[in-house]
Formats: sequence, structure tokens, C-alpha cells
Amino acid sequence: MNVSRAARPAVPAVRRRSHFTPARIGVYAFLLTAALFFLLPLYVMLVTSLKPMSEIRLGHLLALPAHLTLEPWSTAWQSACTGLDCNGIQVGFWNSVRIVVPSTLLSIFIGAVNGYALSFWRPRGAGALFAILLVGAFIPVQVMVYPLVRVLASIHLFSSLPGIVVIHTIFGMPVMTLLFRNYYASIPLELFKAARIDGGGFWRIFLQLMLPMSVPIIVVAIIMQVTGIWNDFILGLVFAGTKNLPMTVQLNNIINTTTGERLYNVNMAATILTSMVPLAIYFISGRWFVRGIASGAVKG
Repeated sequence: MNVSRAARPAVPAVRRRSHFTPARIGVYAFLLTAALFFLLPLYVMLVTSLKPMSEIRLGHLLALPAHLTLEPWSTAWQSACTGLDCNGIQVGFWNSVRIVVPSTLLSIFIGAVNGYALSFWRPRGAGALFAILLVGAFIPVQVMVYPLVRVLASIHLFSSLPGIVVIHTIFGMPVMTLLFRNYYASIPLELFKAARIDGGGFWRIFLQLMLPMSVPIIVVAIIMQVTGIWNDFILGLVFAGTKNLPMTVQLNNIINTTTGERLYNVNMAATILTSMVPLAIYFISGRWFVRGIASGAVKG
């Protein structure tokens, strides 16, 4: 039996939710303000580095370059003066590369081995050792500078490339141990026991089983170590020596050089060149960093 259209119950009309609710407008406003807060200094540095000094003297800080030039970038890279030397910031760049690569590899490898041992093998005193490493991760760098100077001087490593690599490895080891220990704590213990039953030893289990499973946390560790060591100033200034000064120290020397005219466009170009590596790492591998954190970097 058909029911007439008039006899059917009325269906209430569904109101479409507005995309511009007060809460959503507030979130967008906050995000826009935060983006402007962080991007405005970068914009000022970029446009200033592309202007000639005659245009900078006019005082239009936010204006786009009227006469675009790349000469400040060339000067910053090749011929900017860092004190008495005028070889540009490229010297500091290659020094930073020579410091970052071995320091990152050594600290990550030692941290991975420590985290693996503390999670699965648990030698006698493992709890006390982990507590010491945890305390070491939060000791300020300034407290350790003078004792480390005396120690490195006694073994003839002060003001040398191996010396600054050892320093970064020492300071990176506690954080890396904590990172890998928490990651390995999320791996089922039965997997390790099965490998032990199959006859696997310490290094075989680590190299053939644990290390291939550690790719997400290794990516996180690489990002943390590369950006931390690259942006370091005080350790490079104290321990690297005059021939191995990293890029951050060279940048400081370029900006604070008092001879001649202060070239703001060259200073801005040198600043962007110095920060290029950390920026590139975050832009390229940011999603890998988030994926590694989500896969167990903060579990414990």
C-alpha cells in the first residue's frame, strides 16, 4: 500500500556546518601569526642579501630588491674577511663537514650499541650506568669545558680535528644512548631470545637483527646530531683550533670584522649559507623525523 507524499513524516533539513567557525578562525589566525613570526626574519635576510649597499642605505627593510644582485653571495662564499684571512665562509663550510660526518657516525654507533646492550644484555650495573648517562645528557656544556681542555691538552688532542670530533662524540653519546635504549625497549624481548637460541652472539644479533630494524630511529638520530653539531658554536670555538674553525665561528668572525665598511648584504648572505644545511635537512627529511618519533623514539 502506497503512502501518499502528504502523509510521510517531514525530514528535518540538515544544516551544513560553516567552515568559518570562531574556533577555526582562531586556529588559522594563530598559525598565520606563528608563520609570519618565523618567516619574516628569513625574508628580511634574503631580500637584504640580494640588494646592493646603495639600496640598503635607503632604509627600506621590507622592500623587494630594485636592482637584484648575487655579488654579496659570491663575496660571502669566496672573499669575505674573517679577521686577517679573506677566503670567505667556504673554509668554515668544509671544516664543518669534516667535523660533522665522523662525529655523527661515531656518536650514533656508540649510542646504538649502548642502547642495545642496556636493553637486552643488561650487564651488571646497567641501571647505574644508564643513570650516569642520563645525568650526563643534561649537564651544561659550560661546566665541562675547562676539565675537557685539560684532558685533551694532556693527550695532545687540544685544538685539533680529532679533538673536536671526540668532544662532539662524548657530548652526543648520552642522548643517543637514551634515544636507542627507549627504541629497543619497544622491541619484543622474545625476538632477542629467539636469536640467542639460534646461536647469535652480541655483535651478530646487533648487526644482523637490531641494526636493520633501527632505520627509523637512525634517521631521527642523524637529524638531531647533524643539526646540533652543525649549529654548535662554543665547542668549535674552544676545541677546534684556528685551522679547523666550523662555519658558525667563521660567520661570527665575518660579522664582527671591524675593518672597513660593514656590508650588511654580505653578512646576510653568509648567515643564510651557514643555515642552509640545517634548513635543507628539516625540509627534506622532516617527515622521516616525525615517522621515526612515532615508531618508538619516545617510548620507554
